[in-house]
Amino acid sequence: MSQAISGGHLTLAGDLTLSRLGYGAMQLAGPGVWGPPSDPAEAVAVLREAVRLGVTHIDTSDFYGPHTVNQVIREALHPYPETLRIVTKVGARRGADKSWIMNREPADLVAQVHDNLRNLGVDVLDVVNLRVGASAGPVPGSIAEAFTAVAQLQEKGLIRHLGVSSVTPEQLDEARAIAPVVCVQNQYNIAHRVDDALVDRCAELGIAYVPFFPLGGFSPLQSQVLDQVAARVGASARQVALAWLLRRSPAILLIPGTSSVAHLRENLAAGEIELSDVDYAELSAIG
Repeated sequence: MSQAISGGHLTLAGDLTLSRLGYGAMQLAGPGVWGPPSDPAEAVAVLREAVRLGVTHIDTSDFYGPHTVNQVIREALHPYPETLRIVTKVGARRGADKSWIMNREPADLVAQVHDNLRNLGVDVLDVVNLRVGASAGPVPGSIAEAFTAVAQLQEKGLIRHLGVSSVTPEQLDEARAIAPVVCVQNQYNIAHRVDDALVDRCAELGIAYVPFFPLGGFSPLQSQVLDQVAARVGASARQVALAWLLRRSPAILLIPGTSSVAHLRENLAAGEIELSDVDYAELSAIG
């Protein structure tokens, strides 16, 4: 039996309902996001506990591992619960040297979609994000050819909904002119606020904004103000950083990642934190 986690849900495009507190699966891969989990049993336990606690939004990609994270998701959760939605990404490959190779050629995007279908064990993908930039940020330029390629796979019935990742506002507009976009996945957190205007615009458009590295990613968030507010509300700094994002915009969906059941529970408990106006204002000044 799943429990209803705090934080609520967001419904997009009429039929896509996602828990605002979701789970990002990248950390289930081995070191460097390469190879199988260091602790396979714990990886399976994390996924099952997330679903048990009410998570209906799992973020992944077949280039995590590569392939291994999607295979663990399938092992842990297939056949998938009726309410669970798995969001994946295409637009990159992994080199034999563990490098990240951006690849948005139409033929390769088709192959990547089929990799995700096969390794997740599904006939249709709930959401596919086209990754454009890198973790450092968006790369300007037209995405029309690549987004058209995934939109054609949607027309064929292999994808239900489309999103974009690591994009500029102009690239979002270009994608929306080709096919409906349900989500934007860019780097954003309490300290990295370049996308403030885009967060607000997504809310106006009815598009979810899904921040990756919500806790700082490879450079964990550090702030005296964050620590002070955390002490005041009786929570961890991680939880407060997530609670700030939930309050920042009703369009924000969170996908913090972890390979630990204990950390998963801590992250999901962030939905129970109520920040006062004073807390929120102090935290907003960090960025």
